Amino acid sequence: MRLFGWKAAREGGRPALSRAGSGVALGEWPRSYEAQVRDGFAGNAIAQRAVKLVAESVCAAPLKASAAEVLALVQARSGGQALLETVAAQLLLHGNAYVQVLRDAEGAAAALYALRPERVSVEVDAGGWPTAYRYAVGERRTRLDAEGPRPDVVHIRSFNPVDDHYGMGCLGAASGAVAVHNAAGRWNKALLDNAARPSGALVYDPGDGAALSAEQFERLKAEMEAGFAGAGNAGRPMLLEGGLKWQALSLSPADMDFVGLKEGAAREIALAFGVPPMLLGLPGDATYANYREANRALWRLTVLPLADAILATLAQGLAGWFDGATLAVDLDAVPALSEDRERLWASVAAADFLSDEDKRRMVGIGA
Repeated sequence: MRLFGWKAAREGGRPALSRAGSGVALGEWPRSYEAQVRDGFAGNAIAQRAVKLVAESVCAAPLKASAAEVLALVQARSGGQALLETVAAQLLLHGNAYVQVLRDAEGAAAALYALRPERVSVEVDAGGWPTAYRYAVGERRTRLDAEGPRPDVVHIRSFNPVDDHYGMGCLGAASGAVAVHNAAGRWNKALLDNAARPSGALVYDPGDGAALSAEQFERLKAEMEAGFAGAGNAGRPMLLEGGLKWQALSLSPADMDFVGLKEGAAREIALAFGVPPMLLGLPGDATYANYREANRALWRLTVLPLADAILATLAQGLAGWFDGATLAVDLDAVPALSEDRERLWASVAAADFLSDEDKRRMVGIGA
C-alpha cells in the first residue's frame, strides 16, 4: 500500500513505474501551458465561461464531512483563493492540482493552498514512485515532502494514459476548436473593420492601352490606404480618375459559412469541458428538452464526478491529521437534483413491501 508516497511495510511488492511519461520534459510545461491558457482561456469567451461554470459549481456544492474541522479547512479561503474553485479549474485546464498543507506552530494542519501546477515537478525514487514535489518560483526552489502519513502536498490529477505522474487536462483537447473559434472571430472583426462588406478591386481599363506607371501605382495605393481603409472611413465616397472603376468581390459559399464554423467550434469547446452547449447560450442545441434538464446533466455528468474526485483525494491526504476524514457532496442539498430526489422519495414511499428501516437506508437517512 502507498498513500501519496508513504512507504508501507509491503513496499517490495509494488511495481516499478515509468518515469519517462509522455516524453514531454517538465520544463516545457510552463511555456506550452501558459500559451494555451492565454489563447484558450483568457482569449476565448466560450472556454472561459465553461471552465468557470464547472469550477464555480464545484465550489458552491453543499458538502458534508466527518468533522467540522475538516469541512472548515476545505471551505476556508487561504491567500484569497477559494480552494475548491481553484482546484477544479486547474484540473480542467492543466490536469493536475497540488494542494499544499500549511501547518501551524504545533505542526497541525492550519490551511490548504492550491499551488500553480505548471510550477510543480514530481521527484521520484528508483522505482518511479513519487517521493517529493519541487515548487519553483523564479530562482527559488522549494522541496515539499510526499512521504509519511502527513505529506506536505496532496496531488490531485486527472487520468492520463501515457504518464504515471502527471494528469491530462481538457485544454489540450479543446485547443483545435479554440484556434478555429478565435480565427473566426478575427475574420469577423476584419470584415467589420472594412465596412462589413467584402473587399474589392480597382480595375484600370485605359482606352489607349497604356499601363499605370510605378509612381502612379504607389500614389494610388497610398491614397486608398489613407482615405478608405478602416472602419472610420466606412461609407466614404470614392473619387476615381479616368480609366479606374471599382469592382466588388463577392463572398464564396465557404466564406459565408464562417458563422456556422464558429458555432461548431464553440460547441466542440463546450464538449471538451463537459458543459451542455445550451448553458453557454449556443444556438441550435436540441439535445436537452429545456434548460433545467441541461443543468441537471451538467451536475450529473461533470460537476459531481469532478467534485467526488477532488474531495476523495483531499480526504485521503488529510487522513493523517484527522483520523477517518471523509468529504463528500451532500446530494440531498443540491438544488439541481431536487427532481431526482422527489422521484426517489415517491418511489420508496410507494414500496409497501419495504420496512421503514429499509426506506430510510435507501434515501440516505440513518436509523
